[in-house]
Amino acid sequence: MLAPLLTVAMFAQPIEWRPWTPALFEQARREKRFVLLDLEAVWCHWCHVMDATTCADAKVVALVRAHYLAARVDEDSDPPLSERYGDYGWPATIVLDGEGREIVKRRGYLPPAQMAAMLQAIVDDPTPGPSVVEAPAVEPPSEAALSAEQRARLERRFREAYDGRYGGWGSGHKFVDSTFLGLALLQAKEGDSSAAAMVRKTLDAAQGLVDREWGGMDQYSATPDWRSPHFEKLLSIQADAIHAYASAYSAFGDPRDLEMARGVERYVARFLTGPEGALYTSQDADLGRLDGHKYWALPDGRRRKLGLPRIDRNVYARDDGWFIAALVALHAASGDPEPLDHARAAARWVIEQRALPEGGFRHGETSGPLALGDTLAAGRAFLSLYLATAEREWLQRAQQAARFIEIPFRSGHGRGLRHRARHGERGRLPEAVCLAG
Repeated sequence: MLAPLLTVAMFAQPIEWRPWTPALFEQARREKRFVLLDLEAVWCHWCHVMDATTCADAKVVALVRAHYLAARVDEDSDPPLSERYGDYGWPATIVLDGEGREIVKRRGYLPPAQMAAMLQAIVDDPTPGPSVVEAPAVEPPSEAALSAEQRARLERRFREAYDGRYGGWGSGHKFVDSTFLGLALLQAKEGDSSAAAMVRKTLDAAQGLVDREWGGMDQYSATPDWRSPHFEKLLSIQADAIHAYASAYSAFGDPRDLEMARGVERYVARFLTGPEGALYTSQDADLGRLDGHKYWALPDGRRRKLGLPRIDRNVYARDDGWFIAALVALHAASGDPEPLDHARAAARWVIEQRALPEGGFRHGETSGPLALGDTLAAGRAFLSLYLATAEREWLQRAQQAARFIEIPFRSGHGRGLRHRARHGERGRLPEAVCLAG
């Protein structure tokens, strides 16, 4: 059961959250302070809880104000930071010195006493703790194709990770794993009956994450039986769900799959789509202090009477690109022109509002780190539109995106692509670039 949200205690001098910029580290060096990074997600329940409890605790506030400069960043807004610290959140709590060297990296909710003890321990001894380990070196592959040995090893992992009891992959959190599910679908289309059974069992079980009233898919289940949903509804999750169910319908012809895909698309059209076709990032799990378990159990009318959980109306080129491709997949499976019209409108909005003169795409409205994922997702979306419509404008846009990627993202030795911070670099980290996943 998720903890209830608490009212934020009022302090005369609460934590002052500063912008995540190089100036923050300049000030930290000058004033001999540490930098406290709170990397959160605006849709994250435990981020809300930590803000309402830990960040409002008098002892924590006093320690931060005396020895730290604090910055809070929404992980959706900054792909390089999200990529770097994705294993530590959300929320992720990172402490650095003025030179950008990491001292502590902590995962998830930290209660007030634990947070205060950590902050004091860093003041007493700023030596990097055991949570800071050197990242393994990443070497781009020398060949584009997998060797027979690599393919066999990955195939074993794919089969061993499958949960034969509940469906899905892994034994912990369950979600629509687009990578494994996509591989199973490919194998099923080639006549592999065991892969087809994996797909069917997983998609049937994943229906437990779909909101029966509005149609959106919850982010994941905290238990392997798909019965403990975390109710935040991310645009990326909706894209994966539509892709999965539309592809399954194309492969098996089961009308239940098509209806699931259409239901998720209707949710996005009603709640996460702007007036000009732009696609919003997420809807929160909770409504203020009302726990998500109670809210999402209500019927439509009672929900609307209480109000809607917060919708993050930021629009990111990467996330919109993912969903545009999903809409095209739904059109291809169903023949319905409406998803294709929605995809065109969203693509044109992204071009008008997120395109760079050189042919790439920035992430959000304001200038920030230039990330590989945004231009790559947009290019893939344009290519899917071209394949569905034969309209040459989409092919030309995809080609422009591909050419743009070649310039700033190619690594120095000519192999591999990098996730590079440009166009208004934020913050200060030990490496200038983070490798993209």
